[in-house]
Amino acid sequence: MATEVNVPTLGESIVEATVGEWLKQPGDPVKADEPIVSLETDKVAVEVPSPVAGVMGQHAVAVGDNVAVGALLATIEAGGAGAAAPAPASAAPAPTLASSPAATAGQQAPASGDTPAALSPSVRRAVLETGVDPATVKGTGKDGRLTKDDVLAAAATPAAPAPSTEPVPTPSVAASTGRKEERVRMTRLRQTVAKRLKDAQNTAAMLTTFNDVDMSAVIEARTKYKDLFEKKHGVRLGFMGFFVKAACMALKDVPAVNGQIDGEEIVYHDYADISVAVSAPQGLVVPVIRDADQLSVAGIEKTIGDFGKRAKDGTLKMEEMKGGTFTISNGGVFGSLMSTPIINPPQSAVLGLHRIEDRPVVRDGQVVVRPMMYLALSYDHRLIDGREAVTFLVALKNAIEDPTRILIDL
Repeated sequence: MATEVNVPTLGESIVEATVGEWLKQPGDPVKADEPIVSLETDKVAVEVPSPVAGVMGQHAVAVGDNVAVGALLATIEAGGAGAAAPAPASAAPAPTLASSPAATAGQQAPASGDTPAALSPSVRRAVLETGVDPATVKGTGKDGRLTKDDVLAAAATPAAPAPSTEPVPTPSVAASTGRKEERVRMTRLRQTVAKRLKDAQNTAAMLTTFNDVDMSAVIEARTKYKDLFEKKHGVRLGFMGFFVKAACMALKDVPAVNGQIDGEEIVYHDYADISVAVSAPQGLVVPVIRDADQLSVAGIEKTIGDFGKRAKDGTLKMEEMKGGTFTISNGGVFGSLMSTPIINPPQSAVLGLHRIEDRPVVRDGQVVVRPMMYLALSYDHRLIDGREAVTFLVALKNAIEDPTRILIDL
């Protein structure tokens, strides 16, 4: 008896997803609660588990297809671990590697290696283009699966030439140039990011104001207390905890920066839900630190550390990336000196942090070297005036240059 696997509920207001990758192929043994397919939504990738143990049946949809909540994805057939799922007469045959040089030469993959049907589309395309035998390549992906990089690395590694009396063919001009192109479908996440950012530019009267901040005091405090902090709280003391707390204080002083436009009304928030941009394998995601103004520096650092880990694992939840009243984006970790970040609608402002570098500055009439960072505040000029933007940045700068202000809420 076959059990249907349908698209699960993906979160409030999300009614559709895109099939990103099949993790199980027809005939593969499947355990209960084992992921069988990855779906891409507007915000995250979601792995759909099998409701029962059995054998993977036929896929009802292909990679790249859009599927609605509740739609049929596949079936799980009853049977032992080695049983093969029956294929309907109208089903198309599984893709093969007959066109690759390795397959033409009569080489067969051992039973323990990835079969052609078990390869993802990008890996299968790389195998066909390079002629690499997938059975001879060790996979570094999840559960030992082959990745595209594995295939390309194997293709780039010269194999030992076999003795032959046949003349060596002269390579064609096209092959010697090495010019290649690859078309890859945009993920749903990337499509959504592109649309939202362009909408922000088209809707908001966006302007960016800059300032710089002397990081000496924060660096000194971090150096002095980082070991004790990590020992007590189990998390490293970074710079983001200071900036989030300083931003929360500045948002209280300038509430317009923490507000948003809703039609003909302005919504002011008496709380600070801070969105922090985090890099993930599928792209940039922006989870939200709820009630950041009520958290300590340690609480903020723990939350950010957890977000970063789960962003890499792909386990962030939908609800963790909804809402947010203000965003902080740290391009400095990638070496950015200065940028003009784009607002994350419906928010009205975003703070950009950049790399810290020693620069000459004047202090008490003397030129001295200080670790300096540029700050950038992009904001919707329809709601936030230039005076308010500058006031916000100055309040933030004062708190970072004198961290005692954060402790006494000054």
